[in-house]
This record gives sequence, structure tokens and C-alpha cells, in this order.
Amino acid sequence: MSEILEILKYTTPALIVFLSSWLILKQLIKNDQHKRNYEMVIKNQQITTPIRLQAYERFALLLERISPESLIMRLNKPKMTTQQLQTELLNNIRSEFDHNVSQQIYITPQTWEIIKSTRTNIIKLINTATKRIKPNAPAFELGKAILEDLMLLEKSPINIALEVLKKEVRQLY
Repeated sequence: MSEILEILKYTTPALIVFLSSWLILKQLIKNDQHKRNYEMVIKNQQITTPIRLQAYERFALLLERISPESLIMRLNKPKMTTQQLQTELLNNIRSEFDHNVSQQIYITPQTWEIIKSTRTNIIKLINTATKRIKPNAPAFELGKAILEDLMLLEKSPINIALEVLKKEVRQLY
């Protein structure tokens, strides 16, 4: 019995030191892992934030470039017919949109849907105005009709989408 007490006298403090060392070491490793994860998140944000901002800039530019006012000013040429202008307008919208479609991964799905909806609304606006004008009429008549229809809207689809983009960018900060 005295031998067992003698063994316990030496092993009990050793076990206590071992357990406390193990618990402290475990906590240190856990804290270090949390710190590394936090640093990695911060580093990723430093990399992705500029890329996301660039995507928002590109979408703002896309919206400005597909706005009816901009399209008409840029694409309307003398001696162009209504049908030719409509084709140019629609091709330009598709081209601009296709050029920026990959940027959708950097914005929220809701904002992406609003941008797609804006594109669709602009196309509908152009097609609706085109139906009222003869295909061989001068292109300026189509431009005039599109701008008149746009002015009848309470708020331009482009402006609505731009407001959503700006709001989302503000939420990044």
C-alpha cells in the first residue's frame, strides 16, 4: 500500500501537469487556427473587393451604354432606315451584354436579375416603338419614338438598375 501511495505521489502531479499542458496547448493551437482563418479572410477581401468594384463599374458602364439615349446618339446615322436602326440597336445591346455577362459572379443574384430585366425592358421599348413606324421610314423617327416612349415612363429602367447597383456598392462598405 505504501508503494502505491509513493507511486501516486509522483504520478498525480505529473498527470496534472500533463493535462494542464495539453489543455493549454490545445487552446493555443485553436486560437492560432482562428487567427490564420481570419487573416486569410482579410487577405481574400483585399483581393476580391477591387475586383467586385470593377464589376460594378462595368455594369454601370453597360447600363449607360445600353440606355436608349446613348444608343440612339451613337448608332443613328444619316440615311439609315428604321429597320436598320432597330437591328443596330438590338445587336449593340446584345453585344454589350454578352461582353459583360461573366461579371455576374461578383454581384448578388437579385442585382443580376434587375440588370437582365433592364436589358429586356429596353429591348421591348425599342421593339414597341418600331412597330408603330414603317420599316423604311428614316431612322430619326424611330429614335424620336423611342425617346418619347421613354419619357412617358415614370422612371427609366436604366436609372432603377443604376440605383440598385449604387446601393449594393454602398453595402460593401
